[in-house]
Amino acid sequence: MNRRHLLLSCAATALTLSSSLALAQDAGKPIRLVVPYAPGGPLDVTARALAERVQATLGTVIVDNKPGAGGNIGADFVAKAAPDGLTIGLAATATHAVNPWLYKRIPFDAAKDFAGITQMVRVPNVVVVNADKAERLKIKTVADLIAYAKAHPGQLNYGSGGNGSAGHLAGEMFKQRAGIYALHIPYRGANPAQLALLAGEVDFNIDNLAAAAPNIRAGKLKALAITSLQASPMLPGVPALSATFPGFAIDTWWGLVAPADTPKAVIDKLNEAFTAALKAPETHTRFAALMAEPVPTTPAQFDALMAAERAKYEKVVKASGATVD
Repeated sequence: MNRRHLLLSCAATALTLSSSLALAQDAGKPIRLVVPYAPGGPLDVTARALAERVQATLGTVIVDNKPGAGGNIGADFVAKAAPDGLTIGLAATATHAVNPWLYKRIPFDAAKDFAGITQMVRVPNVVVVNADKAERLKIKTVADLIAYAKAHPGQLNYGSGGNGSAGHLAGEMFKQRAGIYALHIPYRGANPAQLALLAGEVDFNIDNLAAAAPNIRAGKLKALAITSLQASPMLPGVPALSATFPGFAIDTWWGLVAPADTPKAVIDKLNEAFTAALKAPETHTRFAALMAEPVPTTPAQFDALMAAERAKYEKVVKASGATVD
């Protein structure tokens, strides 16, 4: 086959694949949106909200929860699905940036097996302390927390939802930048870790803002800093940790991906529908209740974010020593 025939063949194949999504929808086939976590959490709720909004454009979208192995089971299902736009998945900080370094064995290649569609949301993390303990120890700022740790070496600890969790890795980054030691105490999930902080069993946590906000508002937890590059309007008066440590940023994010060989025309159609839904005022209002900021992007921008985050977390995970068999 000469070069011209090869190019024509490739173009014809791409055209056939790019029309497959529309043809399948005409035939009544739904799009499956795989969420690699259990129903009811913030990732699941936002996925279902978007699935509902795009159905006028894309047809029926069914959310399919496939939890397990820290999100790896659902991610692997998407990686191995047919690249026709009928199976897409939710990609998260854990599945596409942390797990490749945290797990000794992983059944997919986060860098090669997926094509980004769009980032969906960003949720800041927040450095929180028990409000009563903070008042007793006179800890009002991050600087106060660091000063206390240095004045009481070996006495500070922090909790997280488990080894390799976002809270654990954020805590390790914080310790490295602050030049302090704090013992990490892993719990079986973010909720038990927060309960331990409320009970005074640990000294501080770096928690997802969506999870910590109710107890911050109730005055049970004191927020010292947001772990984004900028302060968040969702938590007025609380500074960004980057004001103390320039460049410090460790947000939780999630977005949408398709199998790697999905044609660009299909990706673009999905991107157009989902970014329009993310920009809708109703979406902003609904996500605000979850402390989630909609962040619609181009496919290339989301691919670049995932690559940058993998590079960042490679260093953080290796420095923490956390592994999962």
